[in-house]
Amino acid sequence: MAERLALPLLLPNPPSPKPSFLNQTHHHQQQNPSLPPNSQPSSAPILQDLVLRHSAKPEKPIDPQVRTRTRTRIGRSGDLNRGKPWTHKRLSTLGQQVLNSLIDPSFDSNQLNSVLAKLFEQYEEISDAKTEFLTAEVLGVVKGLGFYKKSDLALGVFNWVKGRQDCELVLNSSIVAVIISMLGRERRVSVAANLLNSLHKEGFSLDVYAYTSLITAYASSGRYREAMGVFQKMEEEGCKPTLITYNVILNVYGKMGMPWRKITALVDRMKSDGVFPDAYTYNTLISCCRRGSLHEEAAFVFDQMKSAGFSPDNVTYNALLDVYGKSRRPKEAVEVLKEMELSGFAPSIVTHNSLISAYARDGLLEEAMSLKTQMEGKGIKPDVFTYTTLLSGFEKAGKDESAMGVFEEMRSAGCRPNICTFNALIKMYGNRGKFTEMMKVFDEIKALNGSPDIVTWNTLLAVFGQNCMVSEVSGVFKEMKRAGFVPERDTFNTLISAYSRCGSFDQAMAVYKRMLEAGVTPDLSTYNAVLAALARGGLWKESEKILVEMKDGRCKPNELTYCSLLHVYANGRQIDRMHALAEEIYSGIIEPHAVLLKTLVLVNSKCDLLAETEHAFLELRKKGFSPDITTLNAMVSIYGRRQMVSKTNEILNFMNESRYTPSLTTYNSLMYMYSRSENFEESEKILREVLAKGIKPDIISYNTVIYAYCRNGRMKEASRIFLEMTDSGIVPDVITYNTFVASYAADSMFEEAIDVVRYMIKHGCKPNQNTYNSVVDGYCKLNRRDEASIFLTNLQKLDPHISKDEEIRLSERIVEKWS
Repeated sequence: MAERLALPLLLPNPPSPKPSFLNQTHHHQQQNPSLPPNSQPSSAPILQDLVLRHSAKPEKPIDPQVRTRTRTRIGRSGDLNRGKPWTHKRLSTLGQQVLNSLIDPSFDSNQLNSVLAKLFEQYEEISDAKTEFLTAEVLGVVKGLGFYKKSDLALGVFNWVKGRQDCELVLNSSIVAVIISMLGRERRVSVAANLLNSLHKEGFSLDVYAYTSLITAYASSGRYREAMGVFQKMEEEGCKPTLITYNVILNVYGKMGMPWRKITALVDRMKSDGVFPDAYTYNTLISCCRRGSLHEEAAFVFDQMKSAGFSPDNVTYNALLDVYGKSRRPKEAVEVLKEMELSGFAPSIVTHNSLISAYARDGLLEEAMSLKTQMEGKGIKPDVFTYTTLLSGFEKAGKDESAMGVFEEMRSAGCRPNICTFNALIKMYGNRGKFTEMMKVFDEIKALNGSPDIVTWNTLLAVFGQNCMVSEVSGVFKEMKRAGFVPERDTFNTLISAYSRCGSFDQAMAVYKRMLEAGVTPDLSTYNAVLAALARGGLWKESEKILVEMKDGRCKPNELTYCSLLHVYANGRQIDRMHALAEEIYSGIIEPHAVLLKTLVLVNSKCDLLAETEHAFLELRKKGFSPDITTLNAMVSIYGRRQMVSKTNEILNFMNESRYTPSLTTYNSLMYMYSRSENFEESEKILREVLAKGIKPDIISYNTVIYAYCRNGRMKEASRIFLEMTDSGIVPDVITYNTFVASYAADSMFEEAIDVVRYMIKHGCKPNQNTYNSVVDGYCKLNRRDEASIFLTNLQKLDPHISKDEEIRLSERIVEKWS
């Protein structure tokens, strides 16, 4: 299977698509840009070649430059006219009159020529200063129209002036930049790009401010690749980026999840151009650390900022808190909060939400709720982000009642859910197999005049992938594209995970290839998605190669990376490697995050290592971490498989007391435990309980109950469950049929066993070795060798697709059993 990974894991450089403003035609929907010739994905056939090609280079630190200076803050926060009628010190009396006419509600656009003509006539006799004065007047009028949110009229004024013979003397890049910024704020980026495109073709001289305005417009609309394309074109045109340009591009790098080494390389380049970071630059760099959970890098930038003479502000502290929150480091987040308060900054709702997120992500939900209470005690009212963070935390822990309690409290408090809230509910219902409730939430989004966002679609993809519903994954992806959404990195990452969960490894890797072809740069989440896909196939050698590449500087591994490594060792039956990695976690060489300890419980349970499973669970509890529903299910599973009923009940009692909501996996483990015991009928009772709770049983649920009855010779009841399963829309698999075949053969009911084989072939289920082993072994056990040989002779008629090798294998088995 290794040859399936003949794909590069990183592009050598950030994608640099042709900027859309240079295209002849323009579309409102973002298109997938094609890669330029120098950025085509490598076609190297093996991963180790890629590792050699991308040799590790030490990252350069951001060299602190001590620069104490004051800087006028850009934006309305420093505008003395904010909230007042528009005035402009450089507008003449006539210019003000023109503006007043244009903003008058009764103004007709047909009057534009006569109104503006008066302004230009005023300067006809002042030839020396005509251009300078007219430029100032037009700029003032355009800014005024922008202030009153009349962008169409401002564009009309611009085009009117542009239609004059002296337009090149009057219009300058400052006016162009104002128009583009105005259109960008109104999300009319395509109009702004078309404007710059036409000016560029007409030979209009564009400066850095015009380009920066379009870069900002693209960035604000989430069209990051196009922003990068404009930046590249600007430099090709000989425009040197300003500090503002670099700050915007750094923010774009962060949003795109660029590797940290590329971000620091841009900062180095900025300094080499004589442009030095300001407070905004440092705040942006800290924010860039969010996506990859780069808490060490964020702390380093924070120290550099102070060394460079800049004082952290509210934005700095909140950004750093957010990094620690996303890195699951609540202790460090608390220390930042203390420093923030000592520096005289009052924590805001944003601050508290970041801290609550830090605790919720680490499963410390009691502490998160306590923070909410403290926040309310300070007079800070929880907002939609507070409630949604807590709801998501309880959902992830498997505490559905608590999650819904948060949701009800939110509505009672008059806090209106947003799209993030609905996305969290979709995830909760979907992960529990409650698809009816999930789709009700989806419909409610539309009923409230909302529309699904890219996260909604990604959540649906993840949910169907989690439930191995491959056709639904493909269907949702098509529907998403039909709704006008262009797949970005998170969508590709989700698809890779979804298809690999469904066992469609080839499709997962095909998605990865399409991602590279679309010019999307892989990030830490991509690496982790690919590693998770490899883990499901037990491809541990390939996983280790990817880890080497990550450590060589391509992307810094995080706790989820090591979780996938533990899973791949477990699935690849590399127990010694799994134990060695576990020791690194327990000893602290790899920081023992809660998610790593939970994963150790999972993989040891999966490998049926009881002592190791219990050790990991105790370590988790000893460090003060709360188990989640998945961890508890792993404990129920291993105790159930070993018929340790009292231990199983201990876990169930803990779940009940701690208000965990049992999942289908919980119930399937209990069914398994009872199916192998004297109380096998309890399996069906649990199945009924699952149905009563509105949870849809899966193939494992039904197969387990069928096994319980077949094992005890209750074939009538087993057949009843089989019919119930097919009526519910679940297609029987080879395990279902083999259970019947084995039971009939064990009871010397060979005619019935062969009928089952005939039925399964007719319904498109291919028999495997276990199917025929049961029949052959049944005959041999009863010393009916001749009948076994006759069965083998007639097998070609029963199964026309059986291979010659399989017939030889069965013949040898009969000889071996008889001797």
